[in-house]
Amino acid sequence: MRDILPDEADWLLAHRFAIVNLWRPIAPVLESPLALADGRTVSASDLVTTRLIYPDRTGETYSVLFNPAHRWTYFPNLRPEEALLIKCHDSAVDGRATLSIHGAFDDPTSPPDAPPRESIEVRTLVFWAPEHPADA
Repeated sequence: MRDILPDEADWLLAHRFAIVNLWRPIAPVLESPLALADGRTVSASDLVTTRLIYPDRTGETYSVLFNPAHRWTYFPNLRPEEALLIKCHDSAVDGRATLSIHGAFDDPTSPPDAPPRESIEVRTLVFWAPEHPADA
């Protein structure tokens, strides 16, 4: 795949694509649970482009401005056999949510001796074929 993808990148990016993270805890989450905002409550004006500067490259992410319209769901006590799919980007411009804002937070109901959260995530590129109805 590594050898094929660069040759097909322009073609793949000309159609609908998404970046999806698979996130799961390594141990039960007792402290700093993950929260996701309902994409229908997030507007583009809530997002601030933020540069990520690394020694070998510069990337980009979003910081999120507070908006009382945001509706959040959090996942307390998530166990290793559970996982979340988080849409980080969707190129579709048809009104659906293009990303899921998410983050951990200090949960005041966490036990004072709770171990730090440990998790793993895998980022996946998803491509739709041009004839797929969702790509129209």
